Amino acid sequence: MTEVRNRDMHFQSKNRTIEIWHRKGELMLPKDPVMLLSFVNMKLRDFYTSLDALCEEMDADRQGIVEKLAGIGYRYDEDRNQFV
Repeated sequence: MTEVRNRDMHFQSKNRTIEIWHRKGELMLPKDPVMLLSFVNMKLRDFYTSLDALCEEMDADRQGIVEKLAGIGYRYDEDRNQFV
């Protein structure tokens, strides 16, 4: 079976366009931890009041995001609603 991927959105980060793809209605988060950090913090800043709200709306694995970003030295700060 051929996987069908559609371009869902893109955003600019340090002079590079990052494309976010979805498969079968599921948004695929960036795999690179630094790009994931940028994407998640932008979403938290602009659209969501908490990481839980983001993960619920996007059907994302909260623990997976937290662990991946902890791997590059970032933790979720609930008061700031961002990874710092």
